[in-house]
Amino acid sequence: MGQERPNDEERPESRDLGVYGCSPPHSPRLGPNRFSVFAGDPNPKLTIKRCKRKRIQACNDQRTATAAIGVMAILGFFCLVNWFMLSRLHEGRVWLRRGLSNNPKLVSAQNEERQKFEKPKRKYNGTYGRMLSLAAHALAEQNKLEPKELWQEPKEQASAWKPCADQRSWTPDDGKNGYIMVTANGGINQQRVAVCNIVVVARLLNAALVIPKFMLSDVWTDASQFGDIYQEDHFMEYLSPDIRIVTELPEELQSLDLEEIGSVVTDIEVMKEAKPDFYMTHILPILLKNRVIHFVGFGNRLAFDPLPFELQRLRCRCNFHALNFVPRIQETAALLVRRLRDSGSYVAPLDLHLLGPKSASLILDKKSDSPVQEEAASSSSSSSSSSKYLALHLRFEIDMVAHSLCYFGGGETEQKELDSYRQKHFPSLSTLTKKKKFRSADVLRTEGLCPLTPEEAVLMLAALGFNRETRVFVAGANIYGGSKRLAVLTSLYPNLVTKEKLLTESELQPFKNFSSQLAALDFIACAAADAFAMTDSGSQLSSLVSGYRIYYGGGKMPTIRPNKRRLSDILLKNSTIEWNVFERRVRKAIRQTKHVFARPNGRSVYRYPRCKECMCHA
Repeated sequence: MGQERPNDEERPESRDLGVYGCSPPHSPRLGPNRFSVFAGDPNPKLTIKRCKRKRIQACNDQRTATAAIGVMAILGFFCLVNWFMLSRLHEGRVWLRRGLSNNPKLVSAQNEERQKFEKPKRKYNGTYGRMLSLAAHALAEQNKLEPKELWQEPKEQASAWKPCADQRSWTPDDGKNGYIMVTANGGINQQRVAVCNIVVVARLLNAALVIPKFMLSDVWTDASQFGDIYQEDHFMEYLSPDIRIVTELPEELQSLDLEEIGSVVTDIEVMKEAKPDFYMTHILPILLKNRVIHFVGFGNRLAFDPLPFELQRLRCRCNFHALNFVPRIQETAALLVRRLRDSGSYVAPLDLHLLGPKSASLILDKKSDSPVQEEAASSSSSSSSSSKYLALHLRFEIDMVAHSLCYFGGGETEQKELDSYRQKHFPSLSTLTKKKKFRSADVLRTEGLCPLTPEEAVLMLAALGFNRETRVFVAGANIYGGSKRLAVLTSLYPNLVTKEKLLTESELQPFKNFSSQLAALDFIACAAADAFAMTDSGSQLSSLVSGYRIYYGGGKMPTIRPNKRRLSDILLKNSTIEWNVFERRVRKAIRQTKHVFARPNGRSVYRYPRCKECMCHA
């Protein structure tokens, strides 16, 4: 028996070499094969060393990979533990909230504890003494020039839109489905919107429209009817290619008890901004059955979108073309505009649409003024040779102030007065305030839901750069707070006037006790102004005036629309902000509202007439 050879596992030089990319030396019994690294190798010892180095490197790589896996496993474990603890904590918070919700005392205590560490919010106290003093100092600087864009619109973009709502592409309806009556509520501006909306509804239902009537409001206390404000003949004639309009119901329908037969439809029965489908589905069957429908309190009860192109155009046609004021309103308004323009230095293109050619000519007729009237006009412009004037709609009457639920610095007296007014004129709102918790006055102000006070309005004008000599026409009746509140405006802008100051008692007498007709004078004076500033963009007069200026202004009649939320944020810093910073921030906020853009979907065509239905874009 020969000596026994050790097997391959006991030979260190050949152990596991195949695992690391080197085949073991060939067995003498089997001989080399074609896969052996050593087959035909002239230097097998060198090859073995090389394989050892590869084996060591591979071992190191394996240890590194094992360590990495271990680290990842540890991190995963900690993540899992962390997730488990957080989920348990969340469950504890939910349980705690549920427990607190059933215990108001604990909630109150928790809120008080939180408030100790929170930064106190600025509160409105109704006073702007420091800022008004800074504004007065800024206006006293004689060499300070007004910004160039103050009296201008972005002309190129604005002038590209031209009025074209007068164009028609349909034949008139015969109104054979019956008759529509409407009694519109609100003031003159809400009534105007209601009239234009009902014209569209009449066309939609192929019904004849009876001349609209206006409801007597306990707020406005004005018995004026359609014919006291608008020219009935022009209204009927201009819209005759669109709908059939009559002055009254036929005799056979006049004796009907409309309420008994179910033909009276109130605001409660029609949702706000109802779509055409609603009228076709719910109103048309009643009309076909009873031959007559009476809408009572009809207001914003027709949606702006979606609406067929021609119906939307009819809406614009009614507002901008069919509703002309009666001659006595136009003539008095022409005198007002003439005196505002420094004894009538020019007639603007928009004047012809507002006043008609005959009344517009009175703007240049100086012979119509008595010496007393001349003195009233010249006193408002004695320190300014410019014929430009700024119209400011100060929507700060008591109804607006009371309905806003805001606080205006009048203390307990103010709160009692406004509560009493709400109980009398807004009983449903008064009841709600007692049953339901509303947002606080401070929150309403920070969210931009409070009308601007006269103090805030004058700070805005001063910051924008209107100089002290600017002629300012203030529209609006019976400012809440009276002459004391207006004194703030007149102290900074001595050329401030109202229609009561520019028109004599005899000229105003025909309009006494008719708030809607007095509002028509304000409407014309604001629409004809070289610049128009509103203090509440939600006001109907401001919306209608700004839309009228866009439609007929030719890109030359700027409107200032404050973003009340942004302005409120600036004004709440009144105790610390510097005037130059205040100026810069206010101008930036207002400049952004002057951008020219097409009507957003769903918004009013009366306020935003830049749309294909109302205006044509060049």
